[in-house]
Amino acid sequence: MTKHQGKVYLVGAGPGDVAYLTVKAYHLLAVAEVLVYDALVDEQLLQCVPANCLKLDVGKRGGKPSTPQGEINKLLVQHCQAGQQVVRLKSGDPFIFGRCTAEIAALKAAGCEFEVIPGISSALAAPLFAGIPLTDPVMSRCFAVFTAHEPDALDWEALSRLETLVILMGGQNLPEILHQLLRRKRSPLTPIAIIRWAGTPNQEIWTGQLNNILEKTAGLSLSPVVIVIGEVVGLRQYLQSETINSEDSTTAIIPSRATMSNHLPLAGKTILVTRSVGQSSEFSDLLQAVGAKVIEMPTLEIGPPSSWTDLDCAIASLSDFHWLILTSTNGIEYFFARLTALGQDSRALANVKIAVVGEKTAQCLRQQALKPDFIPPNFVADSLVEHFPEALSGKKILFPRVETGGREILVKELTAKGAEVVEVAAYQSCCPNSIPESAKLALQNHQVDIITFASSKTVQFFCQIIDNTFANHSVVNLQDVCIASIGPQTSKTCHALFGRVDVEAEEYTLDGLTQALVKKYEV
Repeated sequence: MTKHQGKVYLVGAGPGDVAYLTVKAYHLLAVAEVLVYDALVDEQLLQCVPANCLKLDVGKRGGKPSTPQGEINKLLVQHCQAGQQVVRLKSGDPFIFGRCTAEIAALKAAGCEFEVIPGISSALAAPLFAGIPLTDPVMSRCFAVFTAHEPDALDWEALSRLETLVILMGGQNLPEILHQLLRRKRSPLTPIAIIRWAGTPNQEIWTGQLNNILEKTAGLSLSPVVIVIGEVVGLRQYLQSETINSEDSTTAIIPSRATMSNHLPLAGKTILVTRSVGQSSEFSDLLQAVGAKVIEMPTLEIGPPSSWTDLDCAIASLSDFHWLILTSTNGIEYFFARLTALGQDSRALANVKIAVVGEKTAQCLRQQALKPDFIPPNFVADSLVEHFPEALSGKKILFPRVETGGREILVKELTAKGAEVVEVAAYQSCCPNSIPESAKLALQNHQVDIITFASSKTVQFFCQIIDNTFANHSVVNLQDVCIASIGPQTSKTCHALFGRVDVEAEEYTLDGLTQALVKKYEV
C-alpha cells in the first residue's frame, strides 16, 4: 500500500475576518489534517477546519511565553513526514514579517513538500479599513512598510524623508518612533493614525499629530496595531461619510466594512448571526451596510463526510445518471472538490443535467463554469418536484447532500414520481463545541437585539449551544430579542423551540432576510 505523501502549506490568513481569506486558503483549511497557527489568527478561522483536524497553537506574542521557532520547525516536519496535510496559518501574508525562511529551510532539509499561499497583509488592509489611501498623486508618491520591533536597527534618517510610513509591531515603541522622527526635523504637525485590530468588529482608530498622539493614547494597550504616518492620513475625514467623523477625536470605533450611506435603518441594532463559519461574512456585509453591528456566532461546522465511499462510487458512474440535484452551496463545494480529488473535472457531467435550489446555489455552480439546467421558481427544495421540467418516471437522480439531519421530503416526492434517487453524503454539519467570547458576553449582558437563523439546523444547534454553555439558562433572556427567520421551514423550527417568529423573509434568501429586517425597523 502506497503511503500518503504529506505536504505543508504556509498560508496567509489575511487581516482576520474569514471574508478576507483567499479562496485557495479557505479550501485548504477545509481539508487540513493538522493546523499550526499563530496568535493573531482570528478564532473564526480555526472553525474552518474539519472537526478531526489537530490544532496546534504556536503563537508568538511580545512579553508572553511562545513556542520556540525550532520547535515549530520540528512540528511541521514531523507531521508532513507522517503523511499529513499541514496548514501553517500565519496572520497577514507569510512573506511579510512571517518568519517563513527558517520554516522553509527546515522543510527543504527534511525533503518535505511545501507551498506558500499569499494573504492580505495588515500593512495594506489596515489603512484601507481606516479610509486612508497609502498613495496620492500629490501627498504620497511612495510608502514604506517596516516593523518597529527593533527600532535601533532602522535607518531613521532615510525613513524620515519618505512621505508615508506604515509601521507594524510599533505599539510598544511608539514614543521612540516619534522621538526618532521629530529629532530628524519631521514636522510635529504630521498626521498619524493608529489602527488596532484592523478588519475585525473590535477595530479602533486613533488619529492625531506627531505632537499629540501620545496624549490621546495614554494608558491604552496598542497591540496589535498598524501605524500610518503622513499627510495621507488627513484624507481620511474627506473620504469618509459625513456621519463618520472621528478626526482629532480620542477614539473612534469603525466597523471594518462601514457603510457610506446616510440612510441606516438598522443603526443601533446588534444582530447575532448564526450561520456556519465561512458563510456568515457575506450576510454580515449586508447587515453592516444598513447600519447594524454584527456579532457572528457560528452554530454550524461544515466538514467532509465520515466516509467518501458512496460519493466516490457515484462519481465513478456519473454517466449512469440523468440528473444531478444540488440544494446548497456546501453540496456544490464538496461535490466538486471530491470530483477534483479523484482526477476529474466538470467534463464528467457532460451528459448529466443539473438542478439547483436557490439563486445563491446557482451562482456557486456558475463558479464551476457550469450553468444549471433547472432552478425552481421558489427558493425552496419542496418546489423542485412540483415544477420539474420533465417527467421523472424512469429517471436516475444523484443527490449529494448533508450526511445526517437533512429533510427527507424531497427524496420521498421524487421517488413517488417514479425517479430512482441515489443519496450520497457529500458533507456533514455538526454543532460547534464552543461559543465565541464576543457572542457569549453579548448574550449574557442582554446586548443582542436580533438573532437571525438561515436554516432549521442553526436554530436547533443554537439551542444546543446555549444549553451546553450556560448552566443557568435564565442568564440568556430572549424575551425582548427579535427572532428572524429566512423562510417557512426555519420558522417552523423557531416556533417549536422559541414559541414565535418575529420576522420572516418574503424571499427566502439572505438578501430577503436583510430586507425583511430593514422593513421592520425602517422609520
